[in-house]
Amino acid sequence: MAVKGQPRQVTGRMVLACLIAFFAVVAGANAIMIRAAISTFGGVETSSSYQAGLAYARESRAAHAQDALGWQVKANVHPTAGMTRIDIDVRDAAGVALTRLQAMARFERPTDRRADQTVALHEDRSGHFRGRAAPITGQWDLIIELSRDGERVFRSRSRVVLN
Repeated sequence: MAVKGQPRQVTGRMVLACLIAFFAVVAGANAIMIRAAISTFGGVETSSSYQAGLAYARESRAAHAQDALGWQVKANVHPTAGMTRIDIDVRDAAGVALTRLQAMARFERPTDRRADQTVALHEDRSGHFRGRAAPITGQWDLIIELSRDGERVFRSRSRVVLN
């Protein structure tokens, strides 16, 4: 029994209760942080390093072949109210508009693949493609692929920041 003016004695039960409460708070905070980390980041993984190495060799050969073409591909991204418009102009090394191509564009989020968007492009005049996407903002990788008769002949990746 505590007398007025004298300090209260700390018992073994109080120390044990404080110790258990402390570790319960730490474990609870860790559980919340782990759940938040797992549910908000999709992560990047490679299922097969061997297959990734083979794909790298193919991409390297395709890049050298693409450089030899000397094509000039210019893309403009226009964020407007309610949509994002993309215009792509394709010319050969001599500056002549290229025809008989199919074009595809994709906006990839550098940190989360779940937000990626593919844009359907149509050729509105010789060597010029246009498409629309949902309104997007922030930092994205713009992937442009051009193909002819089902075979990819051009691919580019550019970082864009949209406001």
